[in-house]
Amino acid sequence: MPNAQCPMPHAQCPMPNAQSPMTIHPARITKVLPDSIAAEIGFEEGDAIVAINGTRPRDLIDYQFLCADEVLELEVLDAAGKTHSLEIEKDYDQDLGLEFETALFDGLIQCNNRCPFCFIDQQPPGKRTSLYLKDDDYRLSFLYGSYLTLTNLPEREWQRIEQMRLSPLYVSVHATEPEVRIKLLKNPRAGQILQQIKWFQQRRLQIHAQVVVCPGINDGKHLEQTLKDLVSFHTSEVPAVASVAVVPVGLTRFRPQEDELIPVTREKAQEVISQVQMLSQQFRQQFGSSVVWLADEWFLIAGEELPSESEYEEYPQIDNGVGSIQLFLKQFAIVAAELLPPKVYPQRKLTWVVGNAVEKAFQPILKRLNFVEGLEVKMRALCSDYWGQTISVTGLLTGHDLLLNLEGQDLGDGILLPNIMLKNGELVFLDDMSIEELAGRLNTRILPVAGVEDLIKTCLLNSVQV
Repeated sequence: MPNAQCPMPHAQCPMPNAQSPMTIHPARITKVLPDSIAAEIGFEEGDAIVAINGTRPRDLIDYQFLCADEVLELEVLDAAGKTHSLEIEKDYDQDLGLEFETALFDGLIQCNNRCPFCFIDQQPPGKRTSLYLKDDDYRLSFLYGSYLTLTNLPEREWQRIEQMRLSPLYVSVHATEPEVRIKLLKNPRAGQILQQIKWFQQRRLQIHAQVVVCPGINDGKHLEQTLKDLVSFHTSEVPAVASVAVVPVGLTRFRPQEDELIPVTREKAQEVISQVQMLSQQFRQQFGSSVVWLADEWFLIAGEELPSESEYEEYPQIDNGVGSIQLFLKQFAIVAAELLPPKVYPQRKLTWVVGNAVEKAFQPILKRLNFVEGLEVKMRALCSDYWGQTISVTGLLTGHDLLLNLEGQDLGDGILLPNIMLKNGELVFLDDMSIEELAGRLNTRILPVAGVEDLIKTCLLNSVQV
């Protein structure tokens, strides 16, 4: 396969000094799946993969690619520091059954931009170091759908994206006009975005784009230009731009005072909704798809009804909060019809904590849960005093917010806690308070729930269904 050409002049896209050269560490194993090849061989937690068929994997992408072969020669470092050589024969593409402490074995590629709206810079000082790492890594974008800016990739990484067909990637565009994007990202390399998207187009690779709207900077005519530019790449059987999400800027009380940013008002939200919906209608007529979608938060800020569930098509931007409320309501209706009984015994009383942004939208769920005789669920819809926001999405509520609003109250048999409030699956909130500490101070059980089915099953926990 011919080498990829970097879409920016080589002198303009150096590897950040802090990341060059990158050291590849052994891939530390944190879990061995039962009944797997690895379990049969005798792998244990704490062991580490050093090399596969003579190659040291940089990351989970390398590991998965190298492990696809039928014959594997592994160099393994055990927890005691002793090196072992193993040969494994297996079916092609058969998984070994290992999980690792990180997806990156050579370190995180960090952001070299200075976006004023960056959430990392809108946090208070003195928290865990990991909270201040600015992820701008294309590998995490490919593996998990996190957004990157494409401003920090040296030529060898562009080559790897092409050669390994790492598509789709998720790209924070914000603006396509060079001067506007440079102003937003505070990086002279940011102005190359259209050339970069063309690079994806030429190689039949895809991106999902995001535009964070900052009033007075990239809204109005700039937003219209950005969306039209992006949608111009939604052509051919493999459109380079598969979808676009338009998201309102989120501001906290910890942000720098000189950031020039203006909060999104109800009036601004209504203006953006009208503008984007008009453009989406044009795109539907042209492409048979909206291509561009508004995050649910716009409608919550504007006090307007959410679009119907059918308008979100295949939910291409669900992780960006585009259609997530309607999908949750749809999934709840399906699962509730199957799992919710007419009556439970003994009686069960719970408090369901959510962000106040979804209070109105989730009323049908609350009503259906309380229709079960013997089950009482009270919703507490909170704003975030911690972040200084009057309207809060559920994922930004912290232990501080729950303690401030719920301490000394009758919370029943426990708190139903959406696990999106917790840091990367840990039992810790974004403000570093642990679930254990919060449960002790509120003198109640904390019941983390992940999704619709878990919410319903937790409501019915330890009860007899009648």
